Amino acid sequence: MAHTKSAIKNIRKNRKRRLRNRMYRSRAKTAIKKARRLIEAGQLEEAREAIRIAYSALDKAAEKGIIHKNNAARRKARLMRLYNKALQAQGSTPASPS
Repeated sequence: MAHTKSAIKNIRKNRKRRLRNRMYRSRAKTAIKKARRLIEAGQLEEAREAIRIAYSALDKAAEKGIIHKNNAARRKARLMRLYNKALQAQGSTPASPS
């Protein structure tokens, strides 16, 4: 257990930050899962909007330092690759990131 006032305050700050970070990380994960589910179901129009939301959530998490910017870029690339593969299977032309 912390003894000094500053250590006790740091525990409070860390708890608050952990909860805030968890919210942004969870939001990004949920958006990615939703987009992947729509792509796999073949609902590509809805998936396109879900991808846009996932991109936004990942960018916000990276901007705030919750995940590394390269991590966000990698996840976005994977999502877009999956979407383009589904588009090609359907017979449409691949999309570029929005």
